Amino acid sequence: MVTILDQILKKQNRFISIRWKLVSTYLLLVIIALIIINLFISQTILNIYLDQEKLDSLTSANTISNRIKYYLTPISSEMIEIDGYLKGIVESYSKEIESRIIIVNNNNIVKGDSNGRFIGEVFKHDEIQKALKGDVNSSIYKLKQFGNVMYVAVPIKMGDDIIGATLVSTSLNDIYTMVDEINKKLVVISLTSILIIAFLSFVFAGFLAKPIDKFISTIKKISHGNLEEKVTIETNDEFKKMADIFNTMVTKLNQVDTQRKDFVANVSHELRTPLSSIKLLSESLVHQEEGNIEIYKEFLKDINDEVDRLNNIISDLLTLVDMDKKKLHLDYKTTYINYLLERIVHQIKPLAEEKSIDLNLKTNEQIQINIDSDKIKQAIINIIHNGIKYTKEGGYVNVSLYSKDNFAIIEIEDNGIGIDKDSLAHIFDRFYRVDKARSRNTGGTGLGLSITHQIVSLHQGTIEVESEPEKGTTFYIKLPTDVGVV
Repeated sequence: MVTILDQILKKQNRFISIRWKLVSTYLLLVIIALIIINLFISQTILNIYLDQEKLDSLTSANTISNRIKYYLTPISSEMIEIDGYLKGIVESYSKEIESRIIIVNNNNIVKGDSNGRFIGEVFKHDEIQKALKGDVNSSIYKLKQFGNVMYVAVPIKMGDDIIGATLVSTSLNDIYTMVDEINKKLVVISLTSILIIAFLSFVFAGFLAKPIDKFISTIKKISHGNLEEKVTIETNDEFKKMADIFNTMVTKLNQVDTQRKDFVANVSHELRTPLSSIKLLSESLVHQEEGNIEIYKEFLKDINDEVDRLNNIISDLLTLVDMDKKKLHLDYKTTYINYLLERIVHQIKPLAEEKSIDLNLKTNEQIQINIDSDKIKQAIINIIHNGIKYTKEGGYVNVSLYSKDNFAIIEIEDNGIGIDKDSLAHIFDRFYRVDKARSRNTGGTGLGLSITHQIVSLHQGTIEVESEPEKGTTFYIKLPTDVGVV
């Protein structure tokens, strides 16, 4: 049975560093390029020598054809004995150009052969037949006995008549041997170049891989929980950009981790408080010796309040979780904000009247936009509730509606206890309380403003806050007038 450790070890054994990948890839490209270049150079050199040899052979064939053409005419054949003369010319010129020369007449009879082998015989080589038809041609053969050979054939003309043909056979072994020597030198040069390039690429790949090593080292430390680590890259390239983005990501992860720990601690604390109260109240009831129904009712009412508080906390937490996971679905509908605010004020007014707080609504214009009215209603109620909670008896909470710069602005102003500057930046944080003791007494969960901020943000809007201690607080909910428009 293969264990997880065995699988990890196998994966590690298959690991190939990017340094080797860069070197091997670069070397492969270099080798392919050198092979192509060497083949091109080798073939080019060979073609140059073969073309030159062909040109020389054609020149020699035309030269010998012009020298002996007068001795191939029928008259000359009948009147003059030319065999000895042709033999001398062909053998002499053959030694001069170091090639075999064969002369045939228009009947394919060999009249001259520098080797003396085919004189008087019928000779019907392909090149000879083409030459007798007037074509100047050449061919290259690889013969077992002689190696590489070039045949060049030209017609022998007397005026417009073709009276014979000349075949020049030249060995190409020296050319191929020379080209082979050049190829060997090219191979040596290429191998030397590959070794030098391999060394240099390995060194430079080390410089390229160094930032990656830094990333790996930092990631290992982060994987062990050290979120304070950063990657430092001095180069001004893509690695530098990656490092900056990576460091930003780690910073955000650190912040998220801190928020997570604070969130867990706050949730634990928020849940523990009502649970402790319930336990204390229930234990008090258990240990009651007298069955005073009024005491039981009072304690059970307190327990019921604590249970409601627990339900509110859990409900708010679930709402936040849905928002964080982007599960919250916004049901956009065309809504008159004026009517929505009127219903909200009408709904909350009794609560304000209990504290003798004057709750007013002022709308300067009719504003209609696409929103999820239930969600926005929840956000507005959270803020108005806070205004009522933290405003002393006889105070006021004013709700205003107006538009500005393509935004519908809902302004909620109170003359309550206000918020100090240090706390103002954190009021939308989960479970944050400006005055923990006072907030606890008002029964809040510390999540209302966070939920409000999330709802407005999902509507592509913003919330701004202005406040002074003991003077009051003003919230500005800004919703774009084109939100939800398709």
